[in-house]
Order: sequence, then C-alpha cells, then structure tokens
Amino acid sequence: MPLLDHLGELRRRVTIVVVSLLLCAIVMYAATPTIIDILFDPVRAVLPPDADLTIVTLLGGFTIRFKVAFFSAFIVCTPLLLWEFLGFFLPALKPSEKRWVVPTVAAMVALFFFGMIFCYIVIQRAAFGWMIDQTEGFANVLVNAEDYLNIEMLLEVGFGIAFELPLVIFYLSILHVVPYSSFRKNWRYVYVGLLLLSGVVTPDASPVTMLLMFAALVSLYEVALAVARAVISARDGKEALKWTRQQYEERDLS
Repeated sequence: MPLLDHLGELRRRVTIVVVSLLLCAIVMYAATPTIIDILFDPVRAVLPPDADLTIVTLLGGFTIRFKVAFFSAFIVCTPLLLWEFLGFFLPALKPSEKRWVVPTVAAMVALFFFGMIFCYIVIQRAAFGWMIDQTEGFANVLVNAEDYLNIEMLLEVGFGIAFELPLVIFYLSILHVVPYSSFRKNWRYVYVGLLLLSGVVTPDASPVTMLLMFAALVSLYEVALAVARAVISARDGKEALKWTRQQYEERDLS
C-alpha cells in the first residue's frame, strides 16, 4: 500500500478505538458507584475498624467517577484495542502467519484479564495491608480515595501488561528469534531481569507486591517455556530446541 493509504488505514483504526472508548466511558459512568464499591473492597478489608476512605477536595467525587469510567472503558475495550492494533499489521503477514492472529489476540486478552484478576484477588489486599501496617503505633490511618484508586488502577494495568510475558517468550522461542536452549541455559539472568521488571512495573513501594509479581512472572515464564518446548519438539524435533533464527530459515528454504 502507498504511504497515504497506510496513514488513512491508521486514522480509521485510531478513530474506531477513540470513539469506542468515549462511548463506552459514557455508558460506564452511570455504573461507576457500583464499580467504585468493588474497587474499594480490598483496602476496606484491611483498614482499621474506625477508618474509612475519604475525599479531601470538592471535585474529588467527580474526578474519581471520571477516572473509573475511563478505566472501565479501557478494560471493556481491551479486545477491540488489541484487534485493531494487530489488524493494522495483518496485511504484512504471510498466509501461514495470519492463522496465528486470532489465537494470539485471544491469548493476549486472556492473559491481560488473568493478570488483573490475580492482582485484585491476591496482590491488592496483601500490598495495601502491608502499607497500612507500617503506620501502626505512631499515626492514624486516613486513606485518600483518589490516591488509593490511582495506585490500584496502575497496579491492575501493570499486572495485566506484565502477564503478557509468556506470549512474548513463546513467540521468541518457536520463531527461534532467541533459541529455546538460550532461555533455559541463562535462566539465572532471566530471573534477575524478572525481579527488576517486578520492581519497575509495581507503582507502590511495597516489597510484598514486588515479590508476589516476581513469583507470578517466574511461574508464567516456566509455563511458557514448557509449552514452547512441546510445540518446537512436535513441529521440528528436539534438535530444533538449539536452532537459531538463521538455521530455522535455512530449514524452510530447504
């Protein structure tokens, strides 16, 4: 396609995404009281009996509902966002590669939501409980609702994105961009990298959050390698576990 046609296609897809987000946010705004109540549950479970969330500004309530509406719209529209992103590059793929698009989008959506659910159920109560416990004995807990929601939404999105790691590892392995044997041999360096990633992605200062994310990422990394090993062995044989990208392409040419 000529450059202008590419730009026109990009504009069309961006327009679809923006309009979808705006319309969904408008609809979700009406449901924000229920959504906010659900989002507040983890921190309320660890607050002292006499403490509750507070709003300290006049426009705080509107700001919270506005943020939650767009956050909810982003979550609801995630499948559409991923589909439009991959759809822009679809014409450049070979016919043999296009059949992977739908499974890839499905896996990306599933992993993103799995990361968010894991964060909500496992991470948030442990992380916020640890942070609140640090004030015990010298201060009263007064949780700002806006600050809490900002941290919670960052955690949710951070875990959702971080849980895409298995998909990246899987494709790097089966396409031999990085040989499977290199991933397996250099696992110590990978683990250190995952620990650093956990520290960067988590927006709070809680070691509990970082260590729980690290444990989750290590588990997902090992699962991704196990699946990649099974796919490569079934497709190309066990010897292919050591192939580089060049060897893989030479196999296709032969």
